Amino acid sequence: MKLGIMQPYLFPYIGYFQLINCSDLFVIYDDVQYINRGWINRNRLLNKGQPFLFTLSLKKDSSTLNINERMFSDDFDNESQKLLKSLEYFYSKAPHFRETMNLIADIFQFKTPNISEFISNQISKVCEHLDIKTPLLLSSKINRDLSLKGVDAIIDIVRVLRGDHYINPIGGTNLYSKNQFDINGIQLSFLKTNNIRYPQFNNDEFVSNLSIIDVLMFNSKSEISELLLKYELIK
Repeated sequence: MKLGIMQPYLFPYIGYFQLINCSDLFVIYDDVQYINRGWINRNRLLNKGQPFLFTLSLKKDSSTLNINERMFSDDFDNESQKLLKSLEYFYSKAPHFRETMNLIADIFQFKTPNISEFISNQISKVCEHLDIKTPLLLSSKINRDLSLKGVDAIIDIVRVLRGDHYINPIGGTNLYSKNQFDINGIQLSFLKTNNIRYPQFNNDEFVSNLSIIDVLMFNSKSEISELLLKYELIK
């Protein structure tokens, strides 16, 4: 069984959904420490041909708390409405604007201050929209050894779930070694997203690695299904 494991990211880039799509089971890694300035509560959109960073702010709290213990700020409703207005301003002339806006608006109807719960629901909704059938599981719901950290924790999750193949994004090549997984009877692969391009209005230069929202605005479901397969698994 192939497993993918990633922290919950806010409207992540298409490579995140490629990883979900190619896994037999995908674990949302939500019981690890929240790290500032990552992709958990922010991402990038396209604004006049340039990347635009948006953020949903969090309540001030201890830096030692795990992701599933952190909450959005009390300004969440205002910030989410502001984001929806930004989407309308940035993408109103995109070919799949209305369908995508309906999806995003539906996602924001899920009322919870907990960032793990909100983002997990968001990931599930996007997967359902794109007909990605891979089951999703929160790491905080797994009976695992919480004393383990780093690669040992990943291997423990794979073993507890009886997986035999762990797939990580290509950025993890410097973090994980094949030998660490081999001695535990687990195959290690890295997912490398191919050079994905699609029309972004009349831009001369393609802006890559934006939020999945950008992909949804400019591509039909069938086109995205093809994009989800544009990757290589590197052993």
